[in-house]
Amino acid sequence: MKIETVEDCFKYRLLRKINPDIEKSKVSIKIAEEKLKRAKEAFKNGFFDFVIIEAYTSMFHAARALLYKDGIQEKSHYAIYIYLKEKYKDKIPLQIINLLNIYRLERHETLYGFEFKPNKEDASSAIEDAKIFLKEIKKILSKV
Repeated sequence: MKIETVEDCFKYRLLRKINPDIEKSKVSIKIAEEKLKRAKEAFKNGFFDFVIIEAYTSMFHAARALLYKDGIQEKSHYAIYIYLKEKYKDKIPLQIINLLNIYRLERHETLYGFEFKPNKEDASSAIEDAKIFLKEIKKILSKV
């Protein structure tokens, strides 16, 4: 199964159409903000692996807010990245969209891998990147 386009995501049911839901979108933003706050707290306590996980989760929920706004339900973290890359390429700079995928992979390595051990620099970058990502998503949602 090769997933490269939004069409592929729908074909393999990694994305599904639902009714647009602004309330769920707002809840997702609140969760994203809370996860970012928790990432900052983890950073202060030196839990750099947890920072990566929470920063990514913040980005995931922020991205999910756009999907709810658009009437899309995700069943795959990767599908969200594909969706943003295809549907929001004119509204969000590609390097910011790519952050979602970079941290998706880092989160996976942090949770399940043997070699990636996030350090203070990695954690600091994750927090800053999550802030940037969340800001971009909020900018789009503020126009709704």
